[in-house]
Amino acid sequence: MSYCVNCGVELDASLQTCPLCHTPVINPKELKNAMPDFPYPQEKGQVEVVKRKDLGLLITIVLSATALSCGLLNLLVFTGTSWSLLIIGICILLFVFAFPAVIYTKLPVYLSLLLDGIAIAVYLYLITYLTPSERWFWQLAVPIVLLVTALVEIFTFLLRRLPVSIISTAIYLFAEAAILCSGIELFIHRFTGSPLRLSWSAVVLTACGIIVVALVTILSRRRLRDAVQRRLHF
Repeated sequence: MSYCVNCGVELDASLQTCPLCHTPVINPKELKNAMPDFPYPQEKGQVEVVKRKDLGLLITIVLSATALSCGLLNLLVFTGTSWSLLIIGICILLFVFAFPAVIYTKLPVYLSLLLDGIAIAVYLYLITYLTPSERWFWQLAVPIVLLVTALVEIFTFLLRRLPVSIISTAIYLFAEAAILCSGIELFIHRFTGSPLRLSWSAVVLTACGIIVVALVTILSRRRLRDAVQRRLHF
């Protein structure tokens, strides 16, 4: 027994329309069979990929406009300090970081890392215009930037030239962490005029040295390496 979906009057099975309101009689089963399995189009649309040149041009314009507008504001309106140098330096950093990834992808990775280190040094030098002395830059900032850049270059070289695994990568990271902490402490002692000796970095050096020795042992023993890889699932 069926009823009209519009007025609710009882309908005979042979009727095509409701005798009271003339609403078409539709069998729900026939309606379900008539509907497609996917009511929405199966064809998926695809957004056009943004070209690298267009993205690079946009990044260049945005960063240039930001640096120029802040420089003009500092020069003409807010003239108390050279605060715009910080923003200009950040724009330079972002441009240098984005250059090999967006604008020119064929740039050698070692040259790209070197340019990153130079950009960071330039940014730190701009900060010297807001400080009473440049001594911290030449005796502390420059040596640390050079050390970090050299360690990153070495790390990249090892990953690209030697067999790579999680264990070997961990060895490189812990070894370079020990060198970095020791170098930073020695640079700080040199800057402050203190005796050149290790204190807090000696703890880092000892811990990293133990970990590196353990990892080298695991890496050199095949059965031990395979057992560790099975248990750690890598």
